[in-house]
Amino acid sequence: MTENSQLLAPQRRALILERVRQYGGVRVNELTREFGVSDMTVRRDLDALAGQGLVDKVHGGAVSAEQTRILEPGFEAKLAWELAAKEAIAAAAADLVRPGAVVALGAGTTTYAVAKALVKVERLTIVTNSIRIAEVFEQVGDHQRTPPTVMLTGGIRTPSDALVGPLADQAIRALHVDILFLGCHGLTAEAGLTSPNLGEAATNRAFVRSAAQVVAVVDHTKWNVVGLSTFATLDELDYLITDREVPESEAAADRVGRVVVAEGSRRVP
Repeated sequence: MTENSQLLAPQRRALILERVRQYGGVRVNELTREFGVSDMTVRRDLDALAGQGLVDKVHGGAVSAEQTRILEPGFEAKLAWELAAKEAIAAAAADLVRPGAVVALGAGTTTYAVAKALVKVERLTIVTNSIRIAEVFEQVGDHQRTPPTVMLTGGIRTPSDALVGPLADQAIRALHVDILFLGCHGLTAEAGLTSPNLGEAATNRAFVRSAAQVVAVVDHTKWNVVGLSTFATLDELDYLITDREVPESEAAADRVGRVVVAEGSRRVP
């Protein structure tokens, strides 16, 4: 423990706010080391600052409230975040897919991991607005007896390599898919699944309306984070697949059809 661990909560929060203003953002793991306090303590500090409108919580930390609408890390920056959790979630997600299914995959690094887990499933029809995900299936097509059919929606490219906008939304609304996998920027019981990008949120809403089953793939760092726009309520989810570090007491889980904890695919009714 450092001498900073003796700070009172208001003192610690003032220092956190100073760093946010100086650097534009902070990460939870860096603050826990600096102040010698627990992850939960730092998250409570960020909640308090967010409640005052001074910061906005984002994946793994917080940014200045003024920057939230323009800050959006690119695909490569997010690819290595929580990689082990994403791979475990992806393996559990692949268990829900049968050969011959029509599968929709929203853009994002967690759904990208799901795509890589699905490459061994035969005769799939893939619908996606992600350039990266389309490339995954195109590269493995030559190694399957019946390669997947890939439908890329088209649209305007975002920093997350998603194709969004009226063209993408129109293409998606014309389709009927068996199962949809969506990641998110944040998840809460009240806000549901959220994104900081309005275009991505609108396209994800189109996906939800076109799917027979909706599956959210969400690692533990996305829980209790709120983005700018909601694209699905928890009541609309048939499955929520997360990892073993998810908060134990979470009201959000009660509103989902079924929660799957990725480690060992332990199912929680």
